[in-house]
Amino acid sequence: MNIREYDLTGKVAFVTGAGRGIGKGIAQVLAEAGADVVINALTPQYVEGLAADIGKATGRRVVPLMADVTKTDAVEGAIARILREFGALHILVNNLGDAIRKPLVSLSDGELRTILDLNLTATVLCSRAAGPHMLARRSGKVINIASFASAKGTPNLTIYAAAKAALVGFTRALALEWAPHGIQVNGIGPGLFPDPVTVGEAGYRQRVEDATRTVPLGREGRLREVGLLTLYLASAASDYMTGQTLYLDGGLTL
Repeated sequence: MNIREYDLTGKVAFVTGAGRGIGKGIAQVLAEAGADVVINALTPQYVEGLAADIGKATGRRVVPLMADVTKTDAVEGAIARILREFGALHILVNNLGDAIRKPLVSLSDGELRTILDLNLTATVLCSRAAGPHMLARRSGKVINIASFASAKGTPNLTIYAAAKAALVGFTRALALEWAPHGIQVNGIGPGLFPDPVTVGEAGYRQRVEDATRTVPLGREGRLREVGLLTLYLASAASDYMTGQTLYLDGGLTL
């Protein structure tokens, strides 16, 4: 069954922090839907092989792009390269994020800044850099990956939760700012989506076991599921939705 509103043929997507974890699932589904995808990571360790695998499986152009998207110069260079090589950028997925699980009083200044940069600054910088192109074209889709922690307090994740809550507010405000220009800005708040590449096989098994006890639906999330919701927000199917953050968390935030 082909549903034309979900067809991304001819679209170009940029997914930050996509070498592993949730970003990997997002990149895979967007390419399956017909998009050419630029997948970003800080180093080539995971992203080069992933780009080759997705490209081979889908027949789409999938390009790795190494850049530190918490830095203005690197972000502007990355967006300029995408526009130069692809001619357009239709979909921006601000997926980069990570946590340092520590009590607030134990966080160093460097750790505090790192958490804020990974979970908020990078999204602001990428949106600002992509904005002029999308505003000039009067179309675009921006999807910001938040977290269930933006809606539910979690001990030892205070700054992470604060950054993700700020990301939800940023999503709402930017959606209003860009709505007159035909651009939709939405977010996703994932719950527990472990990746064995990120946490190791033992860590993955432990998180799967934990999810059976802590998640109302009784299981962990699967990376592809975030990709499928991202596809909805990146496609014409969501043209009448903006400023929303959808919690894909098995009921954790209820």
